[in-house]
Amino acid sequence: MSTPNTPSSTAAGLPQYEVFAIRYATRGGKRANHFLGGDPHDAPMPMDYYLWLIRGNGRTVVVDTGFGREVAQRRGRTLLRLPAEGLALLDVEAAAVKDVVITHLHYDHVGTFDAFAGARFHLQDDEMAYATGRYMCHRQFNHGYEVEEVIGMVRLVYKDRVDFHRGDAELAPGITLHRIGGHTHGLQCVRVHTARGWVVLASDASHFYEHFEKKRVFTTMFNVGEAVDGYGTLLRLADSPQHVIPGHDPLVMQRYPAPNPALEGVVARLDVQPQNAA
Repeated sequence: MSTPNTPSSTAAGLPQYEVFAIRYATRGGKRANHFLGGDPHDAPMPMDYYLWLIRGNGRTVVVDTGFGREVAQRRGRTLLRLPAEGLALLDVEAAAVKDVVITHLHYDHVGTFDAFAGARFHLQDDEMAYATGRYMCHRQFNHGYEVEEVIGMVRLVYKDRVDFHRGDAELAPGITLHRIGGHTHGLQCVRVHTARGWVVLASDASHFYEHFEKKRVFTTMFNVGEAVDGYGTLLRLADSPQHVIPGHDPLVMQRYPAPNPALEGVVARLDVQPQNAA
């Protein structure tokens, strides 16, 4: 599947989807924690954790499945709500979802997959090979994975509930998957056609806005070159830099409106124009 230089030019006739970021957990941190090579500024830089909902044209797609209570406690994260509870706020029952995109198999993106009992899971070939291959012998690569979750996904392969993709793929008209790599060998992003144009859910292809804006990379990294090249891919896929949604930045909740006042700080609607863009 080719990547056009002007995505909106090919969008005629495609469905327009609603897209939501659901904040389910958070943790503190400093700038030095989030940039390879550190950072000269000793300033706070907290990290939020999201899953994403794509809805429209008779289809509901969830992107990533977060983590649960046990992992939150063990890894020192503040769990605000279970991912399934976050989806319920938007009237989505996790067990009824038919398609779940797993951007990569790190603990904070696949942790509650078993709550999605009726889903097919969409994963890159390279990610499964990476998470079960030789590089997992090394702590610097394996620390982001939970062994039982990787095993759980392998079990789903044997139950014919995983659809593997190699590179670019169309999940549905107006929803496409794109391998980025970098952070992990098989990391993928999701491109969605919306009323405001093509929105790209970067996931951990760019943890924070600052990563793709300044071409800096996160500390957990398999291939730095792929990560930096990936920023260009994100920008080519999106209609503008404001259409790229990073995977962990608290600014997402500030820049995009909640679908209703009760969900302020919990859910951000991404298919509308940002309200407080930098």
